[in-house]
Amino acid sequence: MSDNDSLVDKLRDPDYTPPLSQAIPLGLQHLLAMFVGNITPAIIIAGAAGFGYGSNSPDFHNMIYMLQVSMLFAGVATLFQTIGFGPIGARLPIVQGTSFAFVPILIPIVAGKGVDAMAVVTGGVIAGGLFHAALAPLIGKIRFALPPLVTGLVVTMIGLSLVHVGIQYAAGGVPAEGTAEYGSALNWTVAILVVVVTLGVKFLTKGVTSVAAILIGMLVGYVVAWSFGMVSFANVGKAAYFSIPNPFHFGIDFTVAAIVGFCLMSFISAIETVGDVSGITKAGADREATSEEIRGATYADGLGSALSGVFGALPNTSFSQNVGLIALTGMMSRGVVTICAIFLIVAGFVPKVGALITTIPIEVLGGSIIVMFGMIVAAGISLLTEVNWNRRNMVIFAVSLSIGLGLQQEPGTLQYVNDTVKVFLTSGLLPAAFLAIILNLIIPEEA
Repeated sequence: MSDNDSLVDKLRDPDYTPPLSQAIPLGLQHLLAMFVGNITPAIIIAGAAGFGYGSNSPDFHNMIYMLQVSMLFAGVATLFQTIGFGPIGARLPIVQGTSFAFVPILIPIVAGKGVDAMAVVTGGVIAGGLFHAALAPLIGKIRFALPPLVTGLVVTMIGLSLVHVGIQYAAGGVPAEGTAEYGSALNWTVAILVVVVTLGVKFLTKGVTSVAAILIGMLVGYVVAWSFGMVSFANVGKAAYFSIPNPFHFGIDFTVAAIVGFCLMSFISAIETVGDVSGITKAGADREATSEEIRGATYADGLGSALSGVFGALPNTSFSQNVGLIALTGMMSRGVVTICAIFLIVAGFVPKVGALITTIPIEVLGGSIIVMFGMIVAAGISLLTEVNWNRRNMVIFAVSLSIGLGLQQEPGTLQYVNDTVKVFLTSGLLPAAFLAIILNLIIPEEA
C-alpha cells in the first residue's frame, strides 16, 4: 500500500485524529461554518417575545443567557455524537447546533409575551426531545412517511416562514417600526453590504474562506456599522467572565400546543438527521451509514435537545453545512469535531461572549439572515427536484403549501378557534407538514 493510499484510509477513518497543529484549525473551520446559524434562532425568539434587540426590556440579559446556552449545549450535543456513550451517539463527525426548524412554531408561542412565555418553550423542548429520542429504535421504519415531496415542502416552508424576519431586521427591527429610523438609507446600506460581501466571498473564494462567507460578511458589516456609531459595548462591560447556566432558568410549563408542535417537528427533524448522517458517511468514507450509526445519532439528537431544554436552550439538530465541509476537506475525523465542541462549551461558560454577540447591529444580522433563510428555501427546492411531478404530487404540494402559508399570513381567520389549536395552525409549518404527510399516505400513487 502506498503512502497516499494510507493517508486516504486515515482521512476516511472517524477514529483517526490528526496532529493538534492540524486538528485545531480544522475544528475552527467547523466552528466558523456553524456559529452564526447556531446563535440566530435564540436572537429571533428573544426578539419575538419582546426582550431582544432594541427592546430596552429589563429582561434583555435573558437574551445573553440564551446565546450562552445555545453555544454550550450545541457543544454538549456534539460531544454526544462524536464521543457517545452506550447506544447514544453516532460516533461520527456530526456537528449539532440550534435548529431553525422549530422557529416558526416558537414564534406564535412566545409572540409579545416576554420572558414568561419561555417556561412553555422549556416544556415543549424537553417533551419534543424525549419524543425524538424515542423514535431512535423505529427510525428506519418510519422513513417511508417522509419522501422528498414532504421533506422538500417542510424545508421550503421553514425558509418561507422566516424570510420576512431578515427584511424586518435589515430595516431596523421590530422596536424601530413606526419610527423615522425604520427602513432608513443607513440601515439598508449596512444590510445590503453584508449580503454583497457574503455573496462575493462565497463565489469568489474557495475552501474554508468560502464556507465562512456569512461570518465574513457580518464582520465587514460590523466594522462599517461601528464606523457609523451603530455599535454599543455597554452590555459587554456588565456581563460576567464566567457563569454556570442553571436548570429551569425560565421555569417550566407544559401546554398541548407546544408539546404537539415540538413532537411533530421532532419527527421531521429525526428524518433530516438520518439524511445528514448518510451524507457524512457517503462524503467522508464513501459508504452508507449503518443502522447503529443512524439509531445512535437519533438518540443523541433527541437527548441533546431535551438536555438543552432543561437549561433554557432551544432544540438542537445536526447541521447540514458541516456535512458539506466534510465533503470539502475529506476529513472524517470525529476528533476534529470534538475540538469544535470544546470551543463551543468554553464559550458557553463565558457570558461576555454572548454579550459581545449582542453588540452586532440588528441590520448586520438582517443581512446575514436574508442569505441564510433564502438558502433554506433553496435547499427545500433542491429536495423537491427529486419528486416526480405528476398530478397527484402537484395537488398534495399545492394544497399543503396554500393552506400552510395562508393560515400563517392571515391569522385573523382563526379568531373563533381554540387558542391551543390557533398556535398550532398559525405556525403555517405544522399544518402544511401534517397535510402533506397525511395526503401522501392516503392518496394512491398514479398508475
